[in-house]
Amino acid sequence: MTQQIRALVVDDSLAMRRSLMYALQRLGSWVHTDEAQDGAEGLKKLTHGRYDLVLTDINMPLMDGLKLIRHLRQTDAYRTVPIVVITTESAVEDRERAMALGASAYLVKPVQSKVVQDTVKSLLRLE
Repeated sequence: MTQQIRALVVDDSLAMRRSLMYALQRLGSWVHTDEAQDGAEGLKKLTHGRYDLVLTDINMPLMDGLKLIRHLRQTDAYRTVPIVVITTESAVEDRERAMALGASAYLVKPVQSKVVQDTVKSLLRLE
């Protein structure tokens, strides 16, 4: 695989960020990960860098994941970038709201690394 993939993991839990980054890095050395502890920090990094994939929680301080999705989908550079929501919110209404805002996939914690990897592979058409 020669294509480089840059992924941003946005979650207020350090343990969850590490777990997700590890899952992504296991896809291959061509995956480069970065992290943010909330939507505000994530938006700042997304504004100053270029990412091919975003994984975000919903419930975070300063800016939640839904607001982050809304901002990204209103930005030309991120209108079509895959956004995977990984959250404890399991209600159908939460899933529908995230998807309506432009999320590409919605996974409920706890989530297995393989599920994250399979979702990312599908969204990025890696297989």
